[in-house]
Amino acid sequence: MKASRIVAAGAAAGITVLALSAPAFAHVTVQPEGTAAKGGYAVIDFKVPNERDDASTTKLEVNFPTDHPLASVMPEPMPGWKIEVTKSKLDKPLEMHGEKITEAVTKVTWTADGKGIEPGYFEKFPLSVGQLPEDTDQLAFKALQTYSNKEVVRWIEVPQKGKEEPDNPAPVLELAAASEDGHHGAAADEDSGSAPAEKTSADTTAADSSADTDTTARVLGIVGIVVGAAGVAYGVLAGRRRSDA
Repeated sequence: MKASRIVAAGAAAGITVLALSAPAFAHVTVQPEGTAAKGGYAVIDFKVPNERDDASTTKLEVNFPTDHPLASVMPEPMPGWKIEVTKSKLDKPLEMHGEKITEAVTKVTWTADGKGIEPGYFEKFPLSVGQLPEDTDQLAFKALQTYSNKEVVRWIEVPQKGKEEPDNPAPVLELAAASEDGHHGAAADEDSGSAPAEKTSADTTAADSSADTDTTARVLGIVGIVVGAAGVAYGVLAGRRRSDA
C-alpha cells in the first residue's frame, strides 16, 4: 500500500511540473516589431501556427476594428502568398495630416498560392499600420484561419480582463503610451530614417529575456520528467523489496 502511494506521488509530481512548464495552447497572435505607441505608426506581425497534423494553413483573414479604424495599412510582400486589402467607407471621416480620410482598411486576406503553412511550422504576416488610436489601450483583430481540408478556425473571441482566456481568442495588440517628447514609436523611426541605439538595445534585451524564459520552461519540463520517472522507479523498487521480505 505504501509503495503504491509513493508511485502515485512521484507520477503526480512529474505531471504537475510538466503542466506548469508546458507552452500555452497555440493560436493566432499579434505583436509589434518594437513599440506600438498611441498616435503613431508601427509594424505588427500576425503569428500563425499550423495546429493540424494532416492539413496546411492556406488562408488567413484579419478583420480590423471598426470602432478604431486605421487609415494606413500596408502589407509586406510575401513569397508564396497572394495579399488582398479590403477598404470600406467610414461612417465618420478621419483627420490625418490635415486631410480627411473617408475610407479605411477593414480586412486583409492572405491566400497561399503554394503549400501554405505545413504541419509543424508557423509563419509571420507583417503589416505597417497607423495612425494608432490615442483613446484606447488595445486593438482586437478578429481572424479566420483556413486549412487545406476546408476547416475554418475562427479566432474571434475578444479576451476580457479578469476572466479566463476564451477557447478561440482574437489577436489583441497592446498599445504603449506616446513618449513625452511627442514621438510615437515607429513613426519617429520612419521620420529619422533609422532606429535609435537605445531602441535597438531595448529590443535586444527583451529578446534575450524571452529566450531565457523559454529556456527555463524547457529545463523545468525536463526536471518534471526526471522527478516523475524517479518517483515511479523508487516506488517499484520499494514494492519489490517489500514483496521479497
